[in-house]
This record gives sequence, structure tokens and C-alpha cells, in this order.
Amino acid sequence: MTMSTNNNASLRYLILDRCFSNTHHQYTIDNLLEIVNEKLGDKGGRSISIRQLRKDIQDMRDRVMYDAPITAYPLEGRKCYYRYSDPDFSIFNNELSLEEIENLRATIEMLGKYRGIPANAWVEEVVSSLEYRFGIKANPENLISFEQNEQLKGLEYLSTIIDATINHQPLDIDYCTFKENKIRMLIHPYYVKQYNGRWFLFGLDNGHDRIANVALDRIQHINNTSVVFKKNKSVDFSTYFDDIIGVTIPQENVNKESIVLRFAQERFPYVVSKPIHQSQRIIEGEDCEVEIQVKPNRELYQQIFSFIPDIEVISPQWLRNEIIKKINENLKRFSICAE
Repeated sequence: MTMSTNNNASLRYLILDRCFSNTHHQYTIDNLLEIVNEKLGDKGGRSISIRQLRKDIQDMRDRVMYDAPITAYPLEGRKCYYRYSDPDFSIFNNELSLEEIENLRATIEMLGKYRGIPANAWVEEVVSSLEYRFGIKANPENLISFEQNEQLKGLEYLSTIIDATINHQPLDIDYCTFKENKIRMLIHPYYVKQYNGRWFLFGLDNGHDRIANVALDRIQHINNTSVVFKKNKSVDFSTYFDDIIGVTIPQENVNKESIVLRFAQERFPYVVSKPIHQSQRIIEGEDCEVEIQVKPNRELYQQIFSFIPDIEVISPQWLRNEIIKKINENLKRFSICAE
């Protein structure tokens, strides 16, 4: 993966920051150039010129957010070395506890699993910055695996959509619905969420004045627009998904219901250790039964069917009847195949 000169500026600042903070070495401009290019090369980045390096030093001095006290100290001859005049200064004056360091290491390990995926080029910049900022590397051994589907359609749009969401950039999206109807949508992006290995964009559908759920794997094409962004004034995404399983919010006025599920004895401990929904509670006095409070949606059905044959819907009766109906329909398909 190759990072552009502009995109890896923050990484260069981090490398330089560590050099300027090091009171045990005297780094000349040539030394700094060699170190920066070596570190960039390790990350697949392009080498920079001495002119760019001098500009970086000046930017670190001038920028209000840094105001770095970088001083040139004379050496023998006409050379000089560069160091912070304040030995306690750093662009990042963060002191981490041992627990915070271990948590950060785990985070870097997790994000590192997404390195190399074309759609996630931005992850490379994040991970590299974290590594250099805190001097923490992920464990080089391959000890942890995270679920990811590199063949999933739509991943090429992920970084564009995240940027648009952060920067309040409305998007024109050519979209293919579940029923394979092709439509064009003007979306004001508000929120990006991953569920069950897929990515979803939530934003205001300009044509219908409602929050739309856009699956990235159904996007055909995407463009920025010059339309003025409409700010999110109606939805709190920190609680938006509290009453459902998954990401599908029922468009009609669907009430939250109490749903009681009974599990086979050997499957019940799994459900207890990994609740179906945050509202799940064990029903005391009953054999392997739990209750959840959710608005019924597509993902609820998917969850129930994922536990077959170790699950039974006890209530409400209408949901029990729906599951029975779908099971019978499925049995008919198997019967036709068997003939």
C-alpha cells in the first residue's frame, strides 16, 4: 500500500516529534531525512525531499495546534542539530497507564487486521500514527483473528462514505434494492455501522425526508454533490438501535413487544453467555427461557432461525404462528427436492 505525501504528513510529524524529544541524540537535517524516509518506507510510503522536510519542520513550528519549540543548535563546522528547546515538550503530551497501554495495543492489533484491504487505506494511516505516537507495536505473531469478508461488495466505497459523514458531504448514490429495483438517492450521511459482516450508511433521504438505511454492498455508484448539507436534528444514534436486533428500523409504527424464547438445554448456556439483545433476561421458574423486548424486524427472524432446531417461540402467539408457517414452507421446499 502506498501513502501519498499529503496523506502521511501526520505520520511524518510523529516521527519528527520523537526525534526532537530525544535528548540522547543530535539529529542533523540529513539524519532526520534518513530516519523519516526509512520509517515511511517501512509503511510503504514514498520518500520525501529535504525541501519537504524543512517545510514539515516549519509547519510544526507555525501551526497553532503544535507551536513546537524546534531549535537548531550549532555543531562543528556549518552543521546544526534539531531538538525541542523545552525538554518536556511533545506534540503528544500523553502519559498512559499500563492498563491503557495494553488496551491500546489490543486496539492496534484489531485495526491491523484490516490492513491491506483496498477500501481501508485510511486504517493504515490510523494504525501507523498510533504506533509512532505511543511507541506501541502490535504483536507480530498472528495470534488473533477477526471476522472480515474481503470479497464483500461495496467495500471500495467505505472510506469515501466515512469521509463524507465526517465532513458533512451529501452524496448521490445509485442503489439496487433488495428486490433489484435500481434507484438514485440523495443522502445526507449521518452514521456508519457494521452488522453481521456488512456495512450500512444511515442518513437523510432527501427525496422522502426520512432516515434511510443504505447497505454498501447494494451501492452501484457514488458521487459527491454541491447540495447544502442538512444537519441531523432528529436522531440520536447512540440510542437509535436500542429497541431492535441488527440495523433495520421498521418504517411503519411498530411497537416494542415482549418475546419469550425457549432453548434446548445444551444450547441455553450459549444464549446466556451471548445475549440475543441487550434487554434479554432469564425467566425464573421456567426451563431455559429468556425474554427480550424488541420491535420485530427482519433480523429478529434471522436470529430465531439461526438457532433452529434448538429454539421455540413461546410468545407472542402471532410470532409463533409466523415461525411455524415459515418452517412449513421450508419443509415443502425440502420435500420437492426429495421427490
